Amino acid sequence: MKKGKAYTLDFRRKREGKTDYKTRLRLLSSGRPRIVLRKTLNSFSVQFVKFDSAGDKVLVSASTLNLLKYGWKGHCGNLSSAYLVGLLCGLKAKKNRFDSGILDLGIFRAVPGSSFFAAVKGLVDVGVKVAFKEDVLPSYERVSGKHIELYASSLAGKEQYGKQFSKYLHSGLKPEEFSKHFEEVKKNIIKDGAN
Repeated sequence: MKKGKAYTLDFRRKREGKTDYKTRLRLLSSGRPRIVLRKTLNSFSVQFVKFDSAGDKVLVSASTLNLLKYGWKGHCGNLSSAYLVGLLCGLKAKKNRFDSGILDLGIFRAVPGSSFFAAVKGLVDVGVKVAFKEDVLPSYERVSGKHIELYASSLAGKEQYGKQFSKYLHSGLKPEEFSKHFEEVKKNIIKDGAN
């Protein structure tokens, strides 16, 4: 707050483009935990957050870095990893008796078929109740990485193949077997969540 003014709220986070206070107030007024979805270029996180006057409290969280524990070798910022993080966080939430919430995308736009909705698909697949329109979810084929396999097959034998998939190949993942790897990691997450 600046001196000399009777009462001025500091909306620094709004000026920096980090918080939309109107949306936040609307989400908080629901009284339900917020399911906070955030992404960067190389990672994705899902959190169940409850408002507290002293500061928001994270009830349950998962990020793409947690997927490494389950054997994930793919990129940590793609559609498949977002789905798996949603699945993982959903299982953790159910264990802690949180079975519903309201989506909080922050300042990100809700683009149908995006990684945000891949994470929502993961949450819904384990039984978390979330309000959304059915047509915004990506198809399971896309989430499981079938499009990556098709693209890799089209580049097979070409020089571009090695360049395009160098990180996958370096980690020991053949892009032609991406969906198989996805299913193995998904199975590991569900097995661990059942214990």
